[in-house]
Amino acid sequence: MDSRRPPLAPVCPTLPEFVRHWAETTPDRRAFTFVEHPAPHSRGVHRTLTWRRLDARVRALAARLAGEAGPGDRVALLCPQGTEYVTAFLAALTAGLVAVPLYPPGLPGHADRLAGVLADARVSVVVTTGQALDEVRDFLGADGPRIVVADEVPDDAARDWRPVAPDPGATAYLQYTSGSTRAPAGVEISHANVVANARQALTAYGADTRPVTCVGWLPLYHDMGLVLSVAAPVVRGLLSVLMDPAAFLHEPVRWLRLLAAHPNAVSAAPNFAYDYCVATVTAEQKEGLRLDGVTALINGSEPVRPGTADRFHAAFAGQGLAPGTHCPSYGLAEATVFVCAARPGEPLRRFALDRDALAAGKALSARPDDPRAVLLAGCGTPAGQRVRIADPVTRALLSEGEVGEIWVQGPNVGRGYWDRGPGDVFGAGFADAADAAAAPGGWLRTGDLGTVLEGQLVVTGRLKDLIIVDGRNHYPQDVEATAQDAHEAVRRDRLAAFAVPGGAGGERVVVVAEHARTACLAALDVPAVVRAVRGAVSARHGLRLADVVLVPPGTVPRTSSGKVSRALTRARYLEGAYGGQDRAAATGAAG
Repeated sequence: MDSRRPPLAPVCPTLPEFVRHWAETTPDRRAFTFVEHPAPHSRGVHRTLTWRRLDARVRALAARLAGEAGPGDRVALLCPQGTEYVTAFLAALTAGLVAVPLYPPGLPGHADRLAGVLADARVSVVVTTGQALDEVRDFLGADGPRIVVADEVPDDAARDWRPVAPDPGATAYLQYTSGSTRAPAGVEISHANVVANARQALTAYGADTRPVTCVGWLPLYHDMGLVLSVAAPVVRGLLSVLMDPAAFLHEPVRWLRLLAAHPNAVSAAPNFAYDYCVATVTAEQKEGLRLDGVTALINGSEPVRPGTADRFHAAFAGQGLAPGTHCPSYGLAEATVFVCAARPGEPLRRFALDRDALAAGKALSARPDDPRAVLLAGCGTPAGQRVRIADPVTRALLSEGEVGEIWVQGPNVGRGYWDRGPGDVFGAGFADAADAAAAPGGWLRTGDLGTVLEGQLVVTGRLKDLIIVDGRNHYPQDVEATAQDAHEAVRRDRLAAFAVPGGAGGERVVVVAEHARTACLAALDVPAVVRAVRGAVSARHGLRLADVVLVPPGTVPRTSSGKVSRALTRARYLEGAYGGQDRAAATGAAG
């Protein structure tokens, strides 16, 4: 039986040294459990590794990898979600190699990205499992990297092999960005970076002083999934309970059942997942479900919508879910992942801001019931790092209430982009001498826009996604929120607003939206949906849409982390994938 009180965590510089410590001091404690759902309505089959067993598997696989590649070589993880993924990641680090967390080739819609990342990283070895071996072989071809099948490596593969303790400053893994606004780039995360960020996250969510269980379905190739479900539990010696993302999407109540089954659960999900649970979990499934033991539910979408938290808590208040469990957070791969978070148990901080002032770079209060107000949630404060707001053009330090680019500094900030160096993104400085003196040292330019209000970081959008029409700024996620609320046939969080070239050097705005799964496109009154979206956007934003395109579910492309890719949607629109290249010009007068 596990003691509910976690053991004291040592000060180790790398994740492999933490694994070895827990294997020696608490060998029979549960480390990782993967809950498999082999049938449509399965309640789950649990497969668990203790710290002793995890250490044995990590050492065996590390020895095999060390025989296949040299120090610093890149090892791609093409494993399905599960304990073998965890083992492969930790084994690569133990062997002194550089892990590249990825996914099997069968992930729909991401084969081109996978091929691009493997080529960019110049991978020497690929780790997979027997389950995925055939598809990996077919994908890599005869001239591809060497393949190691993790679950076929025997425990005695380590024999007398002894690992050399990794240099904390060396690169541990490449975290490839999701590519929502540009081609994927590999962020070099050092051993020290990931340990520091794990500690920061543990502190922020109250897991550094009390027992928690990390429960997650986020893919382990995603930065938040990797840190919250692998790195943080390894640093603190906590139990991590994993499930497959597909199992969540098939039946979201499975995630809620795991939260209910593990006291003091901490979990993370993007904005859409909370709305998805509200829409799909039935009254029958709620019976007997108790969520009063949940410690923290992290929402890492940016910006975080207060309405999502309100709907989720209203839907599950009857199951005992406390209102203080929702923790809006902000992070990015370049900072390992975690930057800021609202603390568990605190009320959700919400801000109603004047839309016109926000577009002009000022965060001014508005009445929450004003139809032109933008409602945003505060993402709390940083732990163990510094956050500043800067003018993205002049690099001047901005005051509270001014909107600018979010800059970050801390031991968790990555070393730079693989094969590209730190550049201005990782080593930025303030232009004014007084600002530079007040905030010295290199800063990470996040590319995200935000402000600080009442001590809280408020994320407003993405710099590269800004829509600029007639000199006015419009945030695409703000336009998307209006469009999806305009008509019930528009599928939530499955639409993209973006600008395309217009006449006389100007820009026109387009919305491409999936229709709801419950609707049939042939039976829909599409002109009525389009009129509703155009009217709502015009009334709320003073913006005339050049085109509104309604497409079937699954048509709007997403990144590997599940976010809608506005850049790819725009590219496909301009290529004519949604019905012709000249739609915007032809329909512009209809706004």
